[in-house]
Amino acid sequence: MPDELLRPTIGASVDMSARPWRLMSQTYVAFFGGVIATTVIAFLNARRLGVGLDKRRLILAVGAAGMVLSAVVIRLLATDDSSGLRVAIRIVAVACCLLQLRLQRPMDRAFQLRGSDYGSLWGPGLAAVFGCGLLEVVLLAAVAGAL
Repeated sequence: MPDELLRPTIGASVDMSARPWRLMSQTYVAFFGGVIATTVIAFLNARRLGVGLDKRRLILAVGAAGMVLSAVVIRLLATDDSSGLRVAIRIVAVACCLLQLRLQRPMDRAFQLRGSDYGSLWGPGLAAVFGCGLLEVVLLAAVAGAL
């Protein structure tokens, strides 16, 4: 009879073929790409880590709230000085990223205990920054134009 105490339980249901990305690397994507880019990366990474469906939905909800907050920031700071507006939108994106990282952290700690290496975020990160960042600029410009 096998002893339940000695049976490994960390990561029993996690697919190890797709390695997750480092959590703090996602903040670069948030700063340079915005809320949509960091939400896409956080959602994909959460799936790679084996985060539950409820927390992955919460990651998407945080991203949606971040986009709404970005639209509110544009509405409040709509002036001729766009540098302050860009800084405020980047602050919103990084704040959303930090909340999303908090949701991923428990499963990331379990991944670290397995002793595996992280995957590279360079390719997906750059794709998210340019692709999703452009989408976010277009959406926020539409919001600013509607004002």
